[in-house]
Amino acid sequence: MINIKKITFFNRYPSVFLILLIGLLFRSLLAFWLLPGYDEGYYYLYTKHLDWSFFDHPIFVALTTGFGVWLTGITSPFTLRIGTLILYTASLYLLYLTSTKLFSETSAKITLILASVIPIFQLAFGIITLPDSPLIFFWSAALYCAADEFFSKRTKHYIPSYRLSILGILIGLACLSKYHGFLLGFCLVGFCLSSKNHRSALLSPWTFLGFFLFIITLFPFLFWNYQHDWISLRFQLFDRFSPVPNAPKTSYNIFNALIVLLVNIGLLFPTIGFPLWWVTPKSLVLDSDQLLPNKKLFIYWISLPLTLGLIILGGKQQILVTWPMPGYWGMILLLGFYGKRWLNYSKIWVKRWLFGSAIAINTVLLLLLLHLNTGVFFQSHEYDFLKGFLTPETDPTTELIDVEQLRKKVKQSPLLSNHLKQANFLFTNAYYLAGLIDLALEPLNDIPVTCFSYDRRGFDFWPDTDQWIGKNALYITLKRFHEMPELTNEFRAFFTDIREIGKVEIERGGVVVNVFYFYEAKNLLKPYVSTENSVR
Repeated sequence: MINIKKITFFNRYPSVFLILLIGLLFRSLLAFWLLPGYDEGYYYLYTKHLDWSFFDHPIFVALTTGFGVWLTGITSPFTLRIGTLILYTASLYLLYLTSTKLFSETSAKITLILASVIPIFQLAFGIITLPDSPLIFFWSAALYCAADEFFSKRTKHYIPSYRLSILGILIGLACLSKYHGFLLGFCLVGFCLSSKNHRSALLSPWTFLGFFLFIITLFPFLFWNYQHDWISLRFQLFDRFSPVPNAPKTSYNIFNALIVLLVNIGLLFPTIGFPLWWVTPKSLVLDSDQLLPNKKLFIYWISLPLTLGLIILGGKQQILVTWPMPGYWGMILLLGFYGKRWLNYSKIWVKRWLFGSAIAINTVLLLLLLHLNTGVFFQSHEYDFLKGFLTPETDPTTELIDVEQLRKKVKQSPLLSNHLKQANFLFTNAYYLAGLIDLALEPLNDIPVTCFSYDRRGFDFWPDTDQWIGKNALYITLKRFHEMPELTNEFRAFFTDIREIGKVEIERGGVVVNVFYFYEAKNLLKPYVSTENSVR
């Protein structure tokens, strides 16, 4: 007999299920064909050096990255992304539930469509394995819990409940994903302080219990940092933003902040980014009676401190494109609300806006995927039916490395294969290259990989190079570093001899986009110590 309760979700919300399913299938396609990025290779090394926390990120990115590998027993760019694919689908559903709780099912469906197609959300939260994926999952869970706590229809007046304690755990888990989680906690406290109806939450016993549970949840991060002189906090709060030695001092430039804003709009896609930044000040200044004040205040607090704060900071400091995106995740709730209002004026135009944006965005992503795998947009490539316009020098996608091609070409070279089998360890000169090299060459010979650089990141806390004293290594680097002889000369002081033995050209559509150089390094004389004293 069919269990009616089990099919309630499909019967009541068929469009929601289809949106989630189609989005998952599309992202899976991209995840399968998309070349691995530098960060993904580096986080793969996290899974081989599991610990309570790591130098530059807490633990969850290691668990997310390793999930698919441990589940399938296969190491590939796609299996590294399985955890991300699953978590983002759950994040989308939680965002849908939050919008339903705040506004209506129609607003929630519009919000779901928008969040499903925004390109930077798809890539940073839903495809590539990054700390942002578990962050946005626990961020979304916390938003839903907060919306259920603060805007429930169970009672006429707000009464603090046990959900405040659950919030403490969820914010702690967000912090174990990425340090943005601390800002989420700050924003929720700010909302309670500025909302007269919800100030009682701050003095509730449930809040004190939630804070205690928050500290307990942070144990992995606190324990690891206690063991390592709180280096993660020092790096994230101070060292990351300290000026580069001998670099000219820069003053604040408002045009740089404007560029950050425009880049954000572009990554959100202009048909979504511009309306988003139009409705946000509009609802604040002009439409004060259209939204319940507390709900509007809630959305402002969970979005604007992060987005505006980083845009302003961008006038002085370089901002990574993913940093402000959790703030935009909250702002999408507001755009979904206005999308429902616009339906009253023209259903046809709202549908054209949503589905036109979806088609345009996904077409662009598919064309990008085509180029990444075939190089069809290069000026000279092996396909005659399309005249390209890019060169490897002007194409930023050449930073992505085809690890399977690298593996295949090393395997086909008797010289390189023999040196790989004889080496006791591999090293490169950049922490972000090490993981990609390990992904490529581990199936051929699973030997340790390390990094010789002034910026060693996690390698400073993984097995030290003194264990390989007297051993031989294989040094692998990219062409641009190979053309810096002073870099190779620095390594000569640590080995009896270093000599170039070969190279591997990485091609795309018959065009060489990257070159790896291989060196034989004999007899490690001493542990590697950088000539630079500080980690940047």
